[in-house]
Amino acid sequence: MINVIWGTAREKPESSKSLADVLSSIEGLTGYLYLGYPVIGSPTGPMKFDALFVSDMAGLVGFDLVEGTEVGDFQARQDEIASMLDVRLKPYPGLKERRNLKFEIRVVTYAPAKQTLPNVEDPYFIANKSSLDEIIRGFNWPCDAEVFMQLLAAVQVVTSIRAGKLKREPQKPHSRGARLKRIEESIANLDQHQSQAVIETVEGVQRIRGLAGSGKTIVLALKVAYLHAQNPDWRIAVTFNTRSLKEQFRRLINNFTIEQTGMEPDWDNIDILNAWGAPGEKERDGIYHKYCRTQQIDFLDFSSAKRIFGDGKEFSGACDHALKAKADPTPIYDLMLVDEAQDLPPEFLQLCYRFLKDPKRLVYAYDELQSLTGTSVLPPEELFGTDDTGNAYVMLNTEEGATPKQDIILEKCYRNSRPLLATAHALGFGIYREKGLVQFFDQDNLWLDVGYVVEDGTLRGGETVTLARTPNSSPPFLEEHSDPNDLIQFHRFDNAKEQTDFLVKSIIHDIGEEELRPEDIVVINPNPLTTQREVGPARQLLFSEGHINSELAGVSTSADVFSKSGSVTFTGIFRAKGNEAGMVYIINAQDSFSGWNKSATALMRNRLFTAITRSKAWVRILGVGSGMDGLINEWNTLRNNNYKLTFRYPTQDEKQELWLINKAPSGPKRAQYQKLEMQRDLLLQAVERGDIDADHMISELQKLKKPQTRK
Repeated sequence: MINVIWGTAREKPESSKSLADVLSSIEGLTGYLYLGYPVIGSPTGPMKFDALFVSDMAGLVGFDLVEGTEVGDFQARQDEIASMLDVRLKPYPGLKERRNLKFEIRVVTYAPAKQTLPNVEDPYFIANKSSLDEIIRGFNWPCDAEVFMQLLAAVQVVTSIRAGKLKREPQKPHSRGARLKRIEESIANLDQHQSQAVIETVEGVQRIRGLAGSGKTIVLALKVAYLHAQNPDWRIAVTFNTRSLKEQFRRLINNFTIEQTGMEPDWDNIDILNAWGAPGEKERDGIYHKYCRTQQIDFLDFSSAKRIFGDGKEFSGACDHALKAKADPTPIYDLMLVDEAQDLPPEFLQLCYRFLKDPKRLVYAYDELQSLTGTSVLPPEELFGTDDTGNAYVMLNTEEGATPKQDIILEKCYRNSRPLLATAHALGFGIYREKGLVQFFDQDNLWLDVGYVVEDGTLRGGETVTLARTPNSSPPFLEEHSDPNDLIQFHRFDNAKEQTDFLVKSIIHDIGEEELRPEDIVVINPNPLTTQREVGPARQLLFSEGHINSELAGVSTSADVFSKSGSVTFTGIFRAKGNEAGMVYIINAQDSFSGWNKSATALMRNRLFTAITRSKAWVRILGVGSGMDGLINEWNTLRNNNYKLTFRYPTQDEKQELWLINKAPSGPKRAQYQKLEMQRDLLLQAVERGDIDADHMISELQKLKKPQTRK
């Protein structure tokens, strides 16, 4: 079977499609066909390949595609393709023997519309529809499977993109610092599925879903670099909810573009902007602000939006106001990519859609289990609206074999080990919660899509099922570096001071004895309203006892900076989103045990899920009181079940009582009701904690009441 990866092939669409069709029809042939990929830097600028075929039967074949009948100087083009591939592959030691590659690089000019072909001799090949089969069957792969896998990895060419920014030099071979170094080296390459997600290019809307740690942010950054290299004149925008992602995106896009093309990207054509933005210097700009400015619409800041639309509706209201202010906006972007879509309102994604030139190239990525606001990403049919006749503007083709793929699911997790991810899911869904589930997937197949297998039972309402992660979806090296009891630990304390003392002593040990850097450690408080107050004592004690610097992300650092070299990072859950660390400490986890009802509990548990999945290696979950006892009981049940999820599968009626994730099309009213209910619960929790004065809130609500008309 031929796996076709549809990159951008706009310049030669007919010959690209013909090549895919003919190669796919050759009986017994296997391999990967990349269309419009790779891009390789040369002294004269980036060289864009028409197509590349990597096969364990035919070997490595570059294609020079001819859209019409004029083949021109095809031999010179073939020479250049072969030379560039040779230069690209020579740096990989496993692919060469002394000075030469272990295999031949073959290049074929494919001209499907040309009936009569010129005579050529090896090493030159030219083919049309009727002769390509014979030429390909004449090629062979002379090496073993290991060399082939190395070749495939080299073609995908995402080498050290995930490696640590600074070189590690641990002195102890078994310290956490040494183990973290080995982990980072192992995850430096994207897998085939992630590479395909980078390259697959849709002339329209594309959705990317995946677990935390599955590489969504990296895939989006590399997608920008790839499409910018292919189309340097395109205006591209990248946007997100968490401001600290900005520098990460810029670094990844810059590094990958240089690696691929030998040149820095043209930053005049790439905007990396957070979702909202504000007037002032360029660094403060955002997509919503830029939309208002370019369309000459009144911009609403947070305070104004809150006054007009109410608490919790600030951004959705502002975006909706901008959408209604101009029926026919002027689009300025050729491509937009949205990360963290689960934390952005539908109105913002609609604004992005209207900001695009035809054919509306929009890529949005999300994981609803990481939703921190109680929002749920609507199906695309509802998300982008309908025209005057009721037809949806966007309908994704989700069928298997669709080309190119509009709906991509990343099932393999490269950040979190199997125990960590199973713990995050078990607590997030309430799998072993005494009172039962708090949220669930609306579509049964999503369990399989995110990397679980049914080990026992069936995914049928009312029946007991056991779900487990496999080595394919959770690579073993992510957990084999440490004792299972060291990967994740829960610690219960009687009061906040005990929790703080334990946290500080543990961090001092991590840095002094385990060779972790301060920047390898992140401390997360799940409640964003109390973080500054809760982490203050620990930061002071850390400096006085251990002379260790720390930063409170977004407070003592710039809003666009998450961590600093030489400092431990303390953060609320919102700023932790999109970031990762070797060691993660979660404090006050008891707040995540339960809320006022299931929807509020689901929100609190999503925050715990998100915090756990920030870790590349180790997690310490700390909490105070009875709520922590409840979480520990759930985790012990999971651990005793070898981190497998065994539970009674809910019926359709029971599902309707839960917060549903990745809902099938159902209508916007139910989603709006659930959103309002969630916001009410958050408000009540804030009152209970003392974060909001109840009397003042009642007074404000009374002001909003309409006066009664006397009769």
